Amino acid sequence: MIPKIIIAAANGFMGRHLVNFLKNRYEVVTLTRQPDPQPGVKNLQWDGVNPGDWVSVLNGAWALVNLAGRSVDCRYHARNRKEILESRLNATQCLGEALSRCEHKPAIWLNAASATIYRHSLLDPMTEEQGEYGHGFSVDVCQQWESAFFSYRHLPIRQVALRTAIVLGQGGGVAVPFRRLVQFGLGGAMAGGQQMFSWIHSTDFCRAVEFILNNKHIEGPCNISAPYPVTNAQFMQAVSSHLNPFVTIPTSRFMLEWGARMIRTETELVLKSRYVIPEKLLSAGFQFEFPDLSTAIPDVFIK
Repeated sequence: MIPKIIIAAANGFMGRHLVNFLKNRYEVVTLTRQPDPQPGVKNLQWDGVNPGDWVSVLNGAWALVNLAGRSVDCRYHARNRKEILESRLNATQCLGEALSRCEHKPAIWLNAASATIYRHSLLDPMTEEQGEYGHGFSVDVCQQWESAFFSYRHLPIRQVALRTAIVLGQGGGVAVPFRRLVQFGLGGAMAGGQQMFSWIHSTDFCRAVEFILNNKHIEGPCNISAPYPVTNAQFMQAVSSHLNPFVTIPTSRFMLEWGARMIRTETELVLKSRYVIPEKLLSAGFQFEFPDLSTAIPDVFIK
């Protein structure tokens, strides 16, 4: 029998990559807010808040992967903060209640989380065991998100929180704005460029998910990031060297703040120093296909 995997919020950037990666080896069922037929998979609608008719599909499934959560690419005013938090808590709690009703529960539940939970760090690497939590809105969201997820530890299901770094891949995500910045000549270091940039290639994100699904020894929080984080200056230099723009200008903090207001987003993506090491994956023997920027950049930023 082909194992069945349920993927919630499968129509986002990472969800589509994951569906395409898994659908040829597993029976994939997707949960989306709007009808979203994808070749080779069964699509069901849900509202991300209330258990519905789709609950029956969890019975007898092998695994559940939840990627639900409103995009953080926005200004953090009161309404957006509320939606960012509630979209994550509601979806997680909805799935937890649905799983509680199942007679034949999945063996494993993977839930999206974020490496943003760790503090700003220029020098100290953050591992699952030694990492220190930070402060502020984004960290508070991450902590409440994981707390909601692990409140279902009483269920006989292996749970893993995917503390994912910035995902680089084709077809969307942060690669799009970074490409535009470089093409517009703003491909230099940002605000000095000493802040650490932890990342993972979209292919390795998908491979890591499958690896965790099949590795019974991995549970709890798990860092999903490449083993070689770089500084912002190194990342921008690598992208600029590959795309070879006519001019490369560094950007100051003031320029970044002004630009973020213009495009209605926040500068946290580039100003917070994320120094994340995937200790659990490395200890379990996971082999990265794109371990460093020299292999990842040409594949992501196709000329």
